[in-house]
Amino acid sequence: MVADADPKETLKQRLDNARNALLGKVEDLPEREARMPRTPTGTNLIGIVKHCLNVEAIYLGDTFGRPFPQADELIALDHYEVDPQADWYATQDETVAGIIDRYRRVIAHANATIDALELDAVGHVKHWGDTPVTLHEIATYTYGDVAQHAGQADILREGIDGAVGWMSRDHNMPPDVDFPAYVAKLTALAERF
Repeated sequence: MVADADPKETLKQRLDNARNALLGKVEDLPEREARMPRTPTGTNLIGIVKHCLNVEAIYLGDTFGRPFPQADELIALDHYEVDPQADWYATQDETVAGIIDRYRRVIAHANATIDALELDAVGHVKHWGDTPVTLHEIATYTYGDVAQHAGQADILREGIDGAVGWMSRDHNMPPDVDFPAYVAKLTALAERF
């Protein structure tokens, strides 16, 4: 890290890296594959994206009095009383491309919030009991959330078609690993316990 790096630019860069990693796991999938539940609790790739866009719209928008301009495209907080999983799946009327487009617009809005305010600007997270937070706190919190979900998406995507790596297929994977042999080795080690 460079000592004189701009903290806001560093935060935005980290957030953008996590966002791009997440989107890279979903963008090229067919509609069915992006929607299909991949865990016993229904986790699906486009649902992860939809969750992240709603989280960012709240944390890096509403929290600082800067609501996302197309608020009708987001899940209203009171809707969670009707469907607590409302932001974890695409409805019949939504498309993968539409949700990705919406997330890109939320990202632009969230980055504009970071640009417009000082890192010590105070906002309030209503669903946390109107808890006061600084922009720095909530931006780092949001980065952690998006990065965690990008990791989930990475694992889910590997299970669909074997696509692995950080930003694109095989981007940061060692080139000469025999993964079936590697998995067999790890399985043999685990079987010893």
